[in-house]
Amino acid sequence: MSLRVNHNMSAINAHRNVQKNSNAQTKTMEKLSSGLKINRAADSPAQLQISENLRAQSAGLRQAIDNSEMAVSLMQTAEGALEEVSRALVQARQLAVHAGNEGVNDPNMLQADQSEFDNIVEQINRVALGTQYGHNNLLDGSRSGNGVTTGDNLEFIQAGVEAKSSGPGGYDVVINQAATHSSYSGSVALTQGIIDAGEQITVSEGGRTVNFLTEKGNTVEQTLKDFEVAIEEAGLNVELVRPDSSTSSSNTPQTISFRHKEFGSEHTFQVASNTAGLVSTTANVSVVVANGLDVQGEIGGEETSGRGQVLTGGIGAGTTEGIQIRYTGETAPAGGKAGSVTFAQNSLTFQVGANANQFSDFSLRSMKAADLGKGEANESGFKSFAEINMLSSEAAQDAIRVIDKAIEEVNANRGEMGAFQKNNLESNLNYLRVAHENSVSSESVIRDADIAQEMAAFTRNQIMMEASTSMMAQANQSAMTVMKLLG
Repeated sequence: MSLRVNHNMSAINAHRNVQKNSNAQTKTMEKLSSGLKINRAADSPAQLQISENLRAQSAGLRQAIDNSEMAVSLMQTAEGALEEVSRALVQARQLAVHAGNEGVNDPNMLQADQSEFDNIVEQINRVALGTQYGHNNLLDGSRSGNGVTTGDNLEFIQAGVEAKSSGPGGYDVVINQAATHSSYSGSVALTQGIIDAGEQITVSEGGRTVNFLTEKGNTVEQTLKDFEVAIEEAGLNVELVRPDSSTSSSNTPQTISFRHKEFGSEHTFQVASNTAGLVSTTANVSVVVANGLDVQGEIGGEETSGRGQVLTGGIGAGTTEGIQIRYTGETAPAGGKAGSVTFAQNSLTFQVGANANQFSDFSLRSMKAADLGKGEANESGFKSFAEINMLSSEAAQDAIRVIDKAIEEVNANRGEMGAFQKNNLESNLNYLRVAHENSVSSESVIRDADIAQEMAAFTRNQIMMEASTSMMAQANQSAMTVMKLLG
C-alpha cells in the first residue's frame, strides 16, 4: 500500500462526513426545538410560500369569525331596543282604543290618554336616539340610506343597501304617470223618486259587502249621509265622493260616485243597483270597477317599479336600486321632471370574509316617532306617529290606523334583522369556523414537524455523528504508521 504525509485523504473524507452529520443533527435539533419542519425558506421554498399563504388565510378567517360575532352582538343590541319600541307601540294602541270609547270618556279622560301617549312618544324617541353599539347610533336613521327631495309632491321614504350615494346634484325624479284611485260614477242621478221607491245599492270590497236600502221620505242629502255611515261601519276601504252640501239644497239630485281610498292597481271594488245607470249599467248586475293606476317614472334615469304612489328603484337598476320616492300629485308634471332626490348611503357594512369584497350590508331604519306610521291615509291629517292626538273619538280611530302601520313597520324591521342575523351572519359563522379549521389543518400538514419522525432522525444523526468523529480520529492515527518506516 502507499503511504502519504502531505494529504491524509481518509481524514479529509472523515471530516466531510463529520460536517454533514453535524449539519443534519443541527437541523433535526432545530425542528425538534421549534416544532416546525420549515424554519427558513431554504428548508422548502415552495412549501414555505404555500404555508405562509395558508397562515395569512387562517388569520383572516379568525378575524372574520370575530367580526361576525361582533356583528351578531350589534344586531341583538338593535333588536333589544326595537322590542322596547314595539312594547311602547302596543301600549299606545291600547290608549287609542280606550280614547275611542266615546260613550264613557270625558275630556279629562281623553287628556289623560293624550298625556300618557306624549310620554310614549318621548320614550320611543329616547330609545331611537340613545341606542348605540360603541359610538355608533343604531336607530336614529344615521345607519341607513338617507335622502332629501326637492320639488312639489315628492317625499323620500327609504332605501336599501344596494343604492349608491348620489353626490351633490342628486338623482332626477321623472314622473310619467301619477297614481290614481279605482273610481266609478253612475250615469243617473239619485232623486227623491228613486229613494221613495226603495232603491237597493250594493258595494263590495275586500271580502266585505254593504247592501244599502233607501228609506222613503229621506232627502237625497240624508240618504247619502246614511250610505256613507253604512260603508264606514262595514269597514269597506271605499268612500263616496260628494260635492259640498252647502252649495245645493238637501233634495237636489246627485250622481253617486265611489272612490277606493288606496292608490294603485292592487285595489278595486264592485257596485250594483236596482235602477239601471244609478250605479250599475244594467239593473241588478254588478259592475267590477277598473283598478287604479300605479305611479310610473324614473329615478336618476334608471328603471323603476311603481306601487300606488310609491316609486322604487328597480332590482339591478344600478345606483338607484331600492330608493323609494312617494309622489302625491294628482297628475304628472309638465315635461315629466318632478324634482330630484339627494341620497347618501350610510348602511352598516360588515366584513364577514377573509378576502376582499366578502362583506354584507344592512340598513337600520330610523325608529324616531316622526318616522313611524308615515303615509297612512287618515281624515285627521296625522302625518306620522308623532302627530297623533286622541282628544276625540274620530282622532282616536285615525290614531289606531297610524299606530297599526307603525307596529307593522317595526315588526317588519325586526323580521329583516332576524333574517339577516340568522341567514347571513350566523350561517356565515358556521362556514367560517369550518374553513378556519381546515385552513389551519392544511398549514399544519405542510409546516409542523412530526416529532416521532424527527426524533428517530435525531437518534440516527447522533449515532452517525459519533461514528464519523471516531473514524476521523482513526484516520488521523493511521498517518503515524509512517514514523515506523522513518525509524
